[in-house]
Amino acid sequence: MTRIKQSISWWCFVPQHMTPQTLVRTAADIGYEAIELVAPEYWQLIKDHGLTIASFSGHQSIPDGLNRRENGDRIEAELRSSIQQAETWSIPNVIVFSGNRNGLDDITGAEITAENLRRVAKTAEDAGVNLVIELLNSKVDHPDYQCDSTAWGVKVCQMVDSPRVKLLYDIYHMQIMEGDVIRTIREDHQYFGHYHTAGNPGRNEIDETQELNYRPIMQAIVDSGYEGYVGQEFLPKGDAVASLKQAFDICNVG
Repeated sequence: MTRIKQSISWWCFVPQHMTPQTLVRTAADIGYEAIELVAPEYWQLIKDHGLTIASFSGHQSIPDGLNRRENGDRIEAELRSSIQQAETWSIPNVIVFSGNRNGLDDITGAEITAENLRRVAKTAEDAGVNLVIELLNSKVDHPDYQCDSTAWGVKVCQMVDSPRVKLLYDIYHMQIMEGDVIRTIREDHQYFGHYHTAGNPGRNEIDETQELNYRPIMQAIVDSGYEGYVGQEFLPKGDAVASLKQAFDICNVG
């Protein structure tokens, strides 16, 4: 059985809690296999420490995304460039965003999002790169964001019908929106290309102070046959190194 491969979301720790060099050394020392959501100028530093870059954002922006036809040409160009970068650097996941509703109904938004993703799906397939639509909560952190439910994201993936267009199942965000995390993983895991963590409420450590029980969640991911990365995307309240070690141990199942 495959053990969970873990990564760290750069923006949660640099520069607030440590330097780039400290984060990368810490990740390698603890046993993390990857870093993600990091600017390209640090990619070589990550590679030099024997780590993978698990993901990066493929286009601008979260609120102004794939659900608008007028964004199609711009985002297609941005994604083609991002896919090429991902292939060159062996980055498995390029993150994409639905954009906000701004009055757009969910059916039309899904159709347009799928239409725009189909423009680059073959390019992603040829490069061996996943385009992962991030599921975000619209209740607390991203008001009006359209891809705020697993069902909506799954519908888009089904309409695109590409093995390289999947969802980034962010456990923190989906706990806020719909809960029932383990059942969702069991039922829809074939559509999940990447995972993120954080404690809820507060987006802090994934310890006993919050409501999610991460060890059985990780076991459900392992049991699904998933072989990708799980990214720690929490904001530490205490010592960042200790929090990263604790999170690694909690999620180190398989």
